[in-house]
Amino acid sequence: MENKRIILTGAGGGIGSELAGLLAEAGARLVLVDIDTQALADRRPAFDPDRVLVLGADVTAADARERIVREALRRFGGIDVLINLAGINPFGAYAEQPAELVRRTLEINTLAPMLLTQAVLPTLLEQGGGRIVNVGSTFGSIGFAWFSAYSASKFALHGFSQSLRRELADTGIGVTYVAPRAVRTGINSARVYDMAKVVGMNFDEPGHVARRIFEAVRSGRKECYIGFPESLFVRINGLLPGLVDRALRRQNRRAREFAVRTG
Repeated sequence: MENKRIILTGAGGGIGSELAGLLAEAGARLVLVDIDTQALADRRPAFDPDRVLVLGADVTAADARERIVREALRRFGGIDVLINLAGINPFGAYAEQPAELVRRTLEINTLAPMLLTQAVLPTLLEQGGGRIVNVGSTFGSIGFAWFSAYSASKFALHGFSQSLRRELADTGIGVTYVAPRAVRTGINSARVYDMAKVVGMNFDEPGHVARRIFEAVRSGRKECYIGFPESLFVRINGLLPGLVDRALRRQNRRAREFAVRTG
């Protein structure tokens, strides 16, 4: 990873902060991006300013994506890796979620990674190599009740990653898809944690997930599913979704009291 020129979105969050530290320790040159400028400012003193560029930006905005790529090229002369980590995770009954929240979820979790990838691809193609890393979720392989918009956004990101990998197979550009299970970060609301206690949902710590992403990038893995037995359930759901329907029914009913606000 030494001297690799890496763009990391969502760098101010729990996983992003940990991953930025690992990449910096490995000698990478980083463009750290987050909409939360205070979170980035808090991290800035920990990095060598000659090797780390910090940018406050909303990745859903076209001008922001253009600025991210432009600044990466200006500072480091190229791009080797794009890590699309930024995301949100709305929890609740889909019938009650505002249309704006559904739209925003798909914009941040799916459309922004796709369009930022499109923005860096000309550079990677000209260089003849590089890597796109999309951080999805086990919810992108198993549709969970009360996370419908989130699951839809991550299913789409998974499909995009798989399709793009095949499209770029002869270019020297790799595509990695990483799917953590639930992670203990600020992306989750208090209601999610209350629900998780009742249904026994497993959580990983951000540092553990960051290390797994780091290793997946360094080794050039195509796909990496984090957490057991969730990684096993992904395979079962692909073959026998009806079996998973039945297995989750009781859990979904118990979670309903935390997800439904009315009626």
